[in-house]
Amino acid sequence: MTSAPLVIIAVTIAIAFVLALLSRAKKRMDLEQWAVGGRGFGALFVFLLLAGEIYTTFTFLGGSGWAYGTGGPAAYILAYGAVAYVLSYFLLPPIWRYAKERQLLSQPDFFTAQFGSRVLGALVALVGVIALVPYLQSQMTGLGLIVQMASYGRLPETWAIAIAMLVLATYVTLSGVHGTAWTAVLKDLAILAVVVAVGVILPARVGGLHAMFTSIAHLRPGFLQLGAKGMGVPWFISTVALTGLGFYMWPHAFGAVYTAKHERVFRRNATFLPLYQLILLFVFFAGFAAILIVPGLKNSNLALLAAVQHVFPAWAVGVIGGAGVLTAMVPGSLMLMTAGTLVAENLYRPFRPSATHSEIQAVARVVVWVVAAVTFLFSVHSNAAIVALLLMGYNFVTQFFPTVVLCVWRRSWVTLPGAVCGILAGVLLVAYFALADHTIVAGLNSGFLALIANFVVTLVVSAATRPWEARRMGQGNEPAQVQAASGFET
Repeated sequence: MTSAPLVIIAVTIAIAFVLALLSRAKKRMDLEQWAVGGRGFGALFVFLLLAGEIYTTFTFLGGSGWAYGTGGPAAYILAYGAVAYVLSYFLLPPIWRYAKERQLLSQPDFFTAQFGSRVLGALVALVGVIALVPYLQSQMTGLGLIVQMASYGRLPETWAIAIAMLVLATYVTLSGVHGTAWTAVLKDLAILAVVVAVGVILPARVGGLHAMFTSIAHLRPGFLQLGAKGMGVPWFISTVALTGLGFYMWPHAFGAVYTAKHERVFRRNATFLPLYQLILLFVFFAGFAAILIVPGLKNSNLALLAAVQHVFPAWAVGVIGGAGVLTAMVPGSLMLMTAGTLVAENLYRPFRPSATHSEIQAVARVVVWVVAAVTFLFSVHSNAAIVALLLMGYNFVTQFFPTVVLCVWRRSWVTLPGAVCGILAGVLLVAYFALADHTIVAGLNSGFLALIANFVVTLVVSAATRPWEARRMGQGNEPAQVQAASGFET
């Protein structure tokens, strides 16, 4: 079998590494440069970093895989991004102002600064790292599948995922966020072309969109509608709400906000990102076409890759695989880098206040490799759907939303005990539902129910502890003063 796909993918990875090395030239790569790019990114780079949340292996393989294996419920992927972008127009500018004024480096820094509590910051960091593992697993699983596809099965799955882990961890260690931003430019150009081409050519192979959907409706009655496996309209609405509200609660997405040069960047991006998401339709088309081209796959994550191998020549498989690799490298590198920053800055530094900047940097880079290794162990021999892995992570990170949104617009409504109890209540409920294998409860996404419980606990505990909070801060009208001092505007 030809080795052309592997060669093309290797060249793509090499180009990404060259961009990483060039991006750090003439820069003093301290933790601020490594993690938030010196807060000097303009509209294009911030756009591409935040757009990296759309076009990941979750979309490239997970979206098509869910269309292949689940059908109609996959449409939630198209909807939740639009909800997130509307919210970002109002939510991200005040967060950026607050972070800029206080030179924050990570998401937990925001919570620590708001409540003057390193314990809360450590809790947020711990939950953030836990949530990143399933998301990283989805990226490594996708990378491993692409490498395995490019070798036409000659590379075992374990070796393919191991190669993916080494590529990601080495890339992050070298580049930091600068390399990720430059690679995001290459990634978006490549993936847009590939997604449109695949989304047009694969359906054409089975007679066009009308013939494709007619055949699927005949073969699998009801498959294209909501309701499969309990995923009806209530599940759809609750899942769109959960993921839309949680979109910017991911530690790496929250941290990417800090890289912007000015808050206007976010409002400009919010205008165009919903249109950008329409390209996802072509991913769904490819997944649905795969039902007819390669029926009967046991692992739905393989749907797009198997159909591509069946239809395209070897060199085209390499080009498509190379674009897929980039969809994992950009968000995967952001996640690994964020995990390193969270542990070094918000877990290690509080316990070792005398640590130097170079020591913190070293810890962050070591953690990158540790988290990559842990994710690798979870990824090996896992057939979990990429979308299911992402939803698990969303269930955790969305538990930060109540505290964040209250800090932005109603600071006087939330206290330190309220924030801690709300996050813990939400996270513990998510863990319970996960251990009990209850992803859908009463027709709703279980993570959404945890979010509602989080909101209630946060508000109730905050109301009960407001006098204590005032005494803690040594002032009778503390909440109002904190809101005035926080730099948030409504």
